[in-house]
Amino acid sequence: MAPDTILHRVPFRRPTPSPADPHDSVAARAAAIAMLARRDYACGELRLKLASRGFAPQAIAAAVAALRSEGVLDDERFAHNYVTYQAARGQGPLRIGAELRRRELAAGVIEAALEGGPDWHALAHKVCRGKFGAQAPTLWSQKARQARFLHYRGFSADHIRLAVGAELDPD
Repeated sequence: MAPDTILHRVPFRRPTPSPADPHDSVAARAAAIAMLARRDYACGELRLKLASRGFAPQAIAAAVAALRSEGVLDDERFAHNYVTYQAARGQGPLRIGAELRRRELAAGVIEAALEGGPDWHALAHKVCRGKFGAQAPTLWSQKARQARFLHYRGFSADHIRLAVGAELDPD
């Protein structure tokens, strides 16, 4: 090989085999355990992953029910951990809530997890000051830029107004 040749490493991905018997709830449970070993899943999200691997709805339902009864799957725990993690990354409640809805969690579970989260006003202020510095914005263009940033992060209008210091009157 020439010394100028650069080798690129291609990540290895194990092929996801289709189950031998898609109606086998034991195989569905084993596949679910293998997925849960990598990261935590919500029940609805795990159902979708198992369905994409070719398991029958009855086998999926049996496997998920067994894992829930054993305490391995818990939507409340998942939602609480997800809110804590995403809030630590500077995400706001609107964005986190939308992501939890996409993962098919119940509205009550999402609401409880968001209420148990951090002080969203303080987090919006901290995120804004971390990005734009300790000096409060004086120009409307600066306030608008910071407001757009916080809006993208998933904070509500009330959180943004308090963090940016923007009043409704430009006077």
